[in-house]
Amino acid sequence: MIVPKSRYEIELMREAGKVVAGCHQALADFIKPGVSTLEIDQFVENFLLNHKMEPAQKGYKGYPFASCTSVNDVVCHGFPGTYRLQEGDIITVDMVALHKGLHADSAWSYAVGQISEKAAHLMEVTKKSLFIGIEQAVIGNQISDIGHAIQTYVESEGLSVVRDYIGHGIGRQMHESPEILHYGPPHKGAHLKKGMVFTIEPMVNTGAYQVKVDDDGWTARTADGSLSIQYEHTLVVTENGPDILTQL
Repeated sequence: MIVPKSRYEIELMREAGKVVAGCHQALADFIKPGVSTLEIDQFVENFLLNHKMEPAQKGYKGYPFASCTSVNDVVCHGFPGTYRLQEGDIITVDMVALHKGLHADSAWSYAVGQISEKAAHLMEVTKKSLFIGIEQAVIGNQISDIGHAIQTYVESEGLSVVRDYIGHGIGRQMHESPEILHYGPPHKGAHLKKGMVFTIEPMVNTGAYQVKVDDDGWTARTADGSLSIQYEHTLVVTENGPDILTQL
């Protein structure tokens, strides 16, 4: 069941979203060659706590960290650890802030030093695909219009959209209805209505879209070892179009 959010709930999520966006902005200066993914996670946790937000991913279904740090061929849910970033890496950092019972979720991606043309193209296309999807989040459209727009653009650029992980409704729970696929035909699923809040979070690969999961049960990688990247915003459907909650 899709439950539209009240104005009060949306404003609390916006407050959380601004902190998440501020953390991503600060990470842009923190992420550099030599920094470990665990140090990134500690930076995220400290930033959220210092801004009176709870790192909602920590402890969620047993997940032990405040963020996911996904490097190169890792699609999502990468475990922070001892790996130190190297020149030419690409990394996605995903975090969720909990504020007075409401969640805000955003993943952003970063180039570590100078990266290859292939990696730069992947990042550019994936970020653009996020905003192409967001443009479809208007009253009267159907849920699958979002994914269809994303897939059409991404594949026109010679890249592939991950199928196994999707966007989701969000509010008092981290994951709620509806499910937001980033692929598929248009004009399917529920019609978008005022007050719906959900994430759009395309994960895009330079190779095939299939993924595999490490023995830790969380870390998802491209099955063919190709590069992957992700961008994600939390947004609300309004009478004036989509309103992004996870930006400054």
